[in-house]
Amino acid sequence: MAGSGHWVAVDWGTSNLRAWQIDGDGAIEASLSSPHGMGKLTPAEFPAVLTELLAPVPGDRLDVLICGMAGARQGWKEAPYLDAPADLSRLADGAVVPHMPEGRIVPRILPGVCVRTPGAEDVMRGEETQLLGLAALAPGFEGLVVMPGTHSKWALLDGHVLREFSSAMTGEIFEVLKTHSVLRHSLQGELSGADRDAGFEAGLELGLDKPERLTATLFKVRAGSLLNGRSAPYSAGFLSGLLIGAEIGGQRDWISSAEIPLIGSPALCTLYLTAFRKAGARARVVDATDATLAGLKAART
Repeated sequence: MAGSGHWVAVDWGTSNLRAWQIDGDGAIEASLSSPHGMGKLTPAEFPAVLTELLAPVPGDRLDVLICGMAGARQGWKEAPYLDAPADLSRLADGAVVPHMPEGRIVPRILPGVCVRTPGAEDVMRGEETQLLGLAALAPGFEGLVVMPGTHSKWALLDGHVLREFSSAMTGEIFEVLKTHSVLRHSLQGELSGADRDAGFEAGLELGLDKPERLTATLFKVRAGSLLNGRSAPYSAGFLSGLLIGAEIGGQRDWISSAEIPLIGSPALCTLYLTAFRKAGARARVVDATDATLAGLKAART
């Protein structure tokens, strides 16, 4: 039987579900995962999925703290957003308790954070927990944090206070253009060939230099393959570099001389690391899982 200090940390994303059994000293005893992300479930299906996932975890009562998309409006139960500026150390104060049909599992879902200012409206859900984790991993940190992803987040963090943030749909735009636009004809087949890096560098330079011309420069992906025989890997790299470069170039006013923590997938963070260095900024990669776990532990504390 699990001791009274044991609990379960959960990151419930759109595509996947991850959980960690944690002992009273904060050490991870076991980790579990499921492909049943929020995007594949109706609200009524969440309890059964969580019950099945946590079946191997011992204990008559499991305290479960959840971050991520389970608290979205279309998720298990909506956890209303906190308003920025937000003291992330008080995330648990805004947690909601969804219904469970049996009493062994006692779940709480953490809220996201929003900006309500007209013209600057924005939301995040899940990233706020990683930002709290960064504050725990790097006490006293103050400055810009960038979180590459489907919807990249640029956040100004002051200790555990999230001052403001902005989202960029860079990752989603790449997928939409690759799949549904005329550019898809230049992105057929294997996209990880040897000249993808050369394409990324070329697109990155153009995006950083002329972010305001993004809609005009995007068509160069198609024209380059038609007129100069650019390969699919080169074209994919060029598109990626162009979009990331335009994201960074368009928000240069957020960048200072301080080192920028990057929280996200290793592959994507590596691209952003290259891009920020090209832009003359210093950056470092922070492991996303470490940040998530540190944030859940800090929220529970």
